[in-house]
Amino acid sequence: MPVYVQQGQIPAKRHIAFEKESGELYREELFSTHGFSNIYSNKYHHNMPTKALAVAPYALDHGEAWQDSLIQNYKLDSRQADCDGNFFSARNKIFYNADVAMYTAKVTQDTHEFYRNAYADEIVFVHNGEGTLLSEYGELAVKQWDYLVIPRGTTYQLKFNDLTNVRLFVIEAYSMVEVPKHFRNEYGQMLESAPYCERDIRTPLLKDAIVEQGEFPLVSKFGDKYQVTTLEWHPFDLVGWDGCVYPWAFNITEYAPKVGKIHLPPSDHIVFTANNFVVCNFVPRLYDFHPQSIPAPYYHNNIDSDEVLYYVDGDFMSRTGIEAGYMTLHQKGVPHGPQPGKTEASIGKTETYEYAVMVDTFAPLNLTAHVKNCMSDDYNRSWIES
Repeated sequence: MPVYVQQGQIPAKRHIAFEKESGELYREELFSTHGFSNIYSNKYHHNMPTKALAVAPYALDHGEAWQDSLIQNYKLDSRQADCDGNFFSARNKIFYNADVAMYTAKVTQDTHEFYRNAYADEIVFVHNGEGTLLSEYGELAVKQWDYLVIPRGTTYQLKFNDLTNVRLFVIEAYSMVEVPKHFRNEYGQMLESAPYCERDIRTPLLKDAIVEQGEFPLVSKFGDKYQVTTLEWHPFDLVGWDGCVYPWAFNITEYAPKVGKIHLPPSDHIVFTANNFVVCNFVPRLYDFHPQSIPAPYYHNNIDSDEVLYYVDGDFMSRTGIEAGYMTLHQKGVPHGPQPGKTEASIGKTETYEYAVMVDTFAPLNLTAHVKNCMSDDYNRSWIES
């Protein structure tokens, strides 16, 4: 998100001596992207961020590949894959390719460990739960239905107020997650026509630095490999920072959908972009206003993309038998669309109440065994008229 933020104490210039009252130096860390050529932040630590006491392997398994899956339409109840764990260990990988991976998680445990995804940006959609995102940059209040955009390399924790019902949908992006370029002008400011703007985006608030020596476990993820580094100093020891790289939040209820005279394609509901995939969302909206409009989507064939839908809340007008936490996958080369009777039933309707997150990928997705274990076997027959 290319919006400059400055918090805490920082020196007048970058890369100059910045002294404490004792005469010791604060330690500057440049948090840069794309080899020093894209957006960045400068962080000022009380201690060197490189001080590590030990590094060791760390074992986590999010799900095995389903090697012989068929190219077809899938519906699954992701809740059937639930397992105990914290905000990163409870994740179950559902779909993935070289650009993106998608996980669901029911969070049942808190953790004292810190977490860092070293190779991927994360979009954490908080389906259920409220709490706080704690990071080097400060604290960010977390609300239900928030998108949390967390740049790769960020050291953070997710703390929830109540662990009785916390559910996450996590999108892991191996490229930078961005606000779509067509939502921004040439100077980076969001356009009047964009479905959300800077006022809707929440950024962290820096708290007092935690200057504490000890043993602090940092679990880092490198692709599908984990390891734990024991830090000598608490990682949230910043006295100040500034720049354009930091975690931020946007709530799906703040999205202002477009309405057309006739049915708009899903791409008009885009919310984030990354390399080789996009994230869209469906929110309550008025329907088309042509006198003969058909609000239900037309039958379509994703020739160039796989389409994943994660269902959040509401009445999904093109399909019955959908509950919150369900997912569908419609793969490229296989047509899909409304169930029989749903097209006709939509005519004359004036509005819809539905919330869903959609990920369209432009390379085929691989499936894990969680899909095999959680899928509806008869989904492909749901278009057969009885």
